This record gives sequence, C-alpha cells and structure tokens, in this order.
Amino acid sequence: MKSKGRRGGIYRPLTQDQVETIHDAALTILERVGFTYESGLDDLLEMLEGSGARVDREKARIAFPRSLVEAQTAKAPNRVILYGRSEDSHLDLQDDLVHLGTGGAAIKIVDPENGTARPSTLKDVYDLARLVDKLDNIHFYLRPCIPTDIPEAAYDVNVFYACFKGTRKHVMAGVNNEKSFHDVLELAALLADGMDALKARPFFSIITSFAISPLKFCTQSTRIMREANRHGIPVALSCAPMAGSTSPITMAGTLAQIHAEQLAGITVCQLTQPGAPVLYGGIPGMANLKTMGYLGGAVECGMMNAAIHQMAAHVGVPNYNSAGLSDAKIPDAQAGWEKALTIVLAAMGGSNYVHHAAGMLESMLAVAYEQFVIDDEIIGMSCKVLEGIPVDADRLALEVIESVGPGGNFMTSPHTMAHLHDEYFEGNGITDRKSRPKWEKDGAADAWARARRLVERLLSGEETPYISESLDRQIRERFEILL
Repeated sequence: MKSKGRRGGIYRPLTQDQVETIHDAALTILERVGFTYESGLDDLLEMLEGSGARVDREKARIAFPRSLVEAQTAKAPNRVILYGRSEDSHLDLQDDLVHLGTGGAAIKIVDPENGTARPSTLKDVYDLARLVDKLDNIHFYLRPCIPTDIPEAAYDVNVFYACFKGTRKHVMAGVNNEKSFHDVLELAALLADGMDALKARPFFSIITSFAISPLKFCTQSTRIMREANRHGIPVALSCAPMAGSTSPITMAGTLAQIHAEQLAGITVCQLTQPGAPVLYGGIPGMANLKTMGYLGGAVECGMMNAAIHQMAAHVGVPNYNSAGLSDAKIPDAQAGWEKALTIVLAAMGGSNYVHHAAGMLESMLAVAYEQFVIDDEIIGMSCKVLEGIPVDADRLALEVIESVGPGGNFMTSPHTMAHLHDEYFEGNGITDRKSRPKWEKDGAADAWARARRLVERLLSGEETPYISESLDRQIRERFEILL
C-alpha cells in the first residue's frame, strides 16, 4: 500500500474564521435547539442528565451546554490507529495523513458483459475483499455491498468473516444489534489469538449511524456505538444529511448541522468511555430536489467533504468522510470525472479516512468489480498529487543538462534510468498509453474492458489463506458460516 498516509492539507475550502464561525454555530444549535431521540435510550438520558445536559422528557429534547461539549470533546484521542492483520496495512489517522478505501451498502453488482445489475451476494463480499487485497492504492476494506442471499440473523458475523477471509487490510462495517457486535468481537478475538491481543491492536472497526439527521439519536445505533466504546473498538460516528432535504440547502448550514451532530456523538462516546477511539464521521451530501433522491457525484460534495476534515481538525479528532461517489450507472466517463474530482479534493483536503472512494456507482446503490480497479488508479493519481514536486540537486539535474548539452537527448542518460520508476505515477496498468495501431491490434478495448481483464487476472490466482483450516473449523463450530 505504497500510497497510504500521504500528507494532504493543501486544499482548504474554509478560512480559519469560517471554521470558527461554523463551530460556534454548532455549539449554539446544541444549546438552543438540542437533540431529540427515539425511545429506548433511558440509560443515555440518565448519563447525559447526570453530566449536566438538560433533558426534557415531555418534549423528547436534550440540550447540550457548551462547557459539557467542550470538556468531553477534549478527551477524544487526536490519533487513532486502525490496525490491519499485517504490518504494512496499519492506518495512522492523525493530522493531515490521508487514507482512501471502499465503502457503502450497495445491493447490486453491475454485470460486466451487459451493464445490467444483479443482487449482491456474500460471495461478492468475499471476492471483492480478495480484489481489494491486491490493489495497492486502496488502503482499507469497508464492506461495500450487502449480501442479499443470506438470512438477516446470520448477516453480521458472516459479513465480517467474508471480509477477514479475503483481506489482511483493516475491515470496517456496521452491525445490526449489540448481540451481533459481540459475535463479531468474539470472531475477531479468535483470529487475533485472544481478546487482549485484539483490544491492543483492533483490526476491525464499527460504523455507527447514531444520528438520524436532523439532530436525532437512533436507539439501536447509539447502543451499538456505546458498546463498542466500552470494548475499545474504534467507531466511525456516521451521519449523512442531504442538503435541501435533511439539512439546510446551503453548504454552510449543512456543515453547521453536521458539526453539531458530530459534537453530540463525540460527547456521548467520551462520557461512556473516556478516551474512546472515535472518528468524526460527517458525510455531507445533496438531495436531488427533482427526484428527492441522493446526489453522490456533485462537485459540492467534494468541497463539503474537504471542509469536514477542517471541522474535525478544529476539535482535534481524526475524521471519516466520503468521496468517489457517482450517479453514473456503469463504469463510464461520467463515473470517471465525478469520482476523480471528489477524490482529489478529499485527498488534497487531508481527510484521514475516506470511504466510498472505490467501487461505488448509481448513488451508492451498486458496485462493479471493474470500478474498483479503475478507482485504484484514480486514488493512486490523487495520492501522487500529495507528493508535490521534489526539488533537490539530483532532481534539478544541472550536471546532466550540461553533459547532454544543447540539441542532445536524455533518453539514454543514467539519470533517466535512475528515476524512471520513482518520478512519475505508473499505476496498475489500466490506463492505456499505447499508440492507436497497437491499441487497435490488441482489441481496441475501452477502460471498462481493460479493467475486466485485470479483475479476471487478479482473482484467478490462488486464494491467500488469511484464515487457517484449523481456525476455520473452530469458527464454523461456533458460528453458522454460510460462505
């Protein structure tokens, strides 16, 4: 994973004054407007009330004093390490260090032959994990699709099993309830050789969509979030309002609401378990007011997601956000421009953990195997941007220019050979740079077809045994594994 952990922070859509204005507005929202909540959160209400929040049970409203929010937010770690199951796959989330990977909960897979979509399966979760494991520029594996072919009761442990079996990279997904969280915790502990070893280096994390925008605690997700806090498992505090629908239509208003929701989530986590590892998880999106659907590929989504990193950095918490979504239905030119623009903006902004950056199509409803390969190339190029242009005596090449002289040629220079593979982005082979005659001779394949060939090659090899046979038997004796 050669491109992970590059330093961004070279694109700032908000000035520092604007960041402070939005932060102040969010604190005002929490004090004056507050949060509402679903039923079944009595223990949360008691904890918040005992800590200084004002709880009006008749109106189902929680008001958060500024002092409470500021004191609890200060307890959140400013660095979170998301471990993988190999030394080269750990993710160091702090400052402006950038990591990009998969995400979503798609229910369809695009057929490579005809562009139609079929329901996604548990085997897709596994095969996509295997594919991502071989793509250097995709830094983590957040379960990108939902297995529609297994019963809901067996869902969570089977999803995590398929992910763990397919990749050594850090795995993230959601769970449906607290029992499922404990099943996944037990599964991961078996792979880690014990619960203590797992808690020391957790190689999975949990998405908790604790907030139903605008400003409402979700009972089940909040309970899961707090249980993960108690066990030291990192959580992404996901909230995803759509501007014009579940948040104000203006970007500033959406950012203020998201920031308020995030501050409330961080406060709850730190009251539950001081020092709990959390990711500020604002995912601003836009509503298509013509259809009331979700707009995933709009340039403003890239701008707002870059701003999310600034808001997270302002309170000293690593962030989780989104880029690489597209409203295109197949891996076509529209998917290319929408993905490239939002990914490079998030990367240049310095976002720490950018999900949805690989594979997603149709406003998060579908994924395509080939799109993961294409997006690996886009992510690699975006991370290359973060390197900047190194300037030193060797790269200025004054002696080389002098030795070649006017009218000379640098192609056979030792200096050219020395930097042939380290100066320019080479990619995974999906980008075509052949001459037209050579391209035509090789079948005149477009990017989708070239990606299809690469997917076939990457998945045709032997499966890497990330779960040994003996451990697999032990897991299957304990859980109903359906893969």
